[in-house]
Amino acid sequence: MSNSLDGPLQFAATYSIVARDAATSELGVAVQSHYFAVGTSVSWAEPGVGVVATQAFGNPAFGPVGLSLMRGGDSANEALRQLLADDEGRELRQAALLDAAGNLAVHTGKACVAAAGHRSGDGFSVQGNMLRSEGTWDAMAEAYESAAGDLAARMLAALEAAELAGGDVRGRQSAALRVVSDQRGEEPWQQTWFDLRVDDHPDPVRELARLLTIRRANLLFDSAMDASRDGDHDRALKALTAARALHPSDPQLQFWTGIVQVRAGHADAAVVSLRAAYAADPGWRELLLRLAPLGIVPNDPELLKRLAAGSDS
Repeated sequence: MSNSLDGPLQFAATYSIVARDAATSELGVAVQSHYFAVGTSVSWAEPGVGVVATQAFGNPAFGPVGLSLMRGGDSANEALRQLLADDEGRELRQAALLDAAGNLAVHTGKACVAAAGHRSGDGFSVQGNMLRSEGTWDAMAEAYESAAGDLAARMLAALEAAELAGGDVRGRQSAALRVVSDQRGEEPWQQTWFDLRVDDHPDPVRELARLLTIRRANLLFDSAMDASRDGDHDRALKALTAARALHPSDPQLQFWTGIVQVRAGHADAAVVSLRAAYAADPGWRELLLRLAPLGIVPNDPELLKRLAAGSDS
């Protein structure tokens, strides 16, 4: 085990949150740092297993090894105890583990660069190092506990509060957010609801919020496509309407609204939707024609001509 923790360290001074939603049992981890692509090294998550944040003079093996230990039946506390016992640099580390049962374990080493600390609450922990203010983790905890919305929204609120409290003493560069199910299915990637990364950006938390909104729109889009394949076009159109409200500039949503409308027999409405997609990029017109031989839209020459023209007549 000790050899598995050898190797290069990653200087990911940062702040993060691990959390479990009391209503849904979903598990999440979110992070921001002045460090390139922080989501590749600090934040780890696996459906039905748990989440890990490993930072400061971080040992990146804490992520995969911690998940492996929890997957094998160790609680978060048992896994963290094992990780620290096998690591001579434990006082340089900051780590938080949360398992699928809701057990939480956190460590801030005595040699972490100030300001460094953590605060745990009901089903969550916030932690940071090399911060401008010792009040940062308290601000994060209070924001998370008072925020409305789902787990992703509340974790994002914690990151935003950290920035308002001063954030990383070096500034900002990257951020990441993951939310997974507490259940492990045969295809675990299907139990990952959010897996978002901002690798390099002047305002990574704000960019992460933008990507979160787009991901929400795309989840609605996916549900719409499932409903349309099942022949439930009314449900599909409701989901697409909600998706467009979140991400109105996406021509894909306009295009597929038009496709579902024509499948539902609403050709007039489809023309309007498709016209908006064509205005963004004429390539959508070509895609329409390529879908007809597959039966995704009716292979009716007159109807296709009208739809491709985006004309009411």
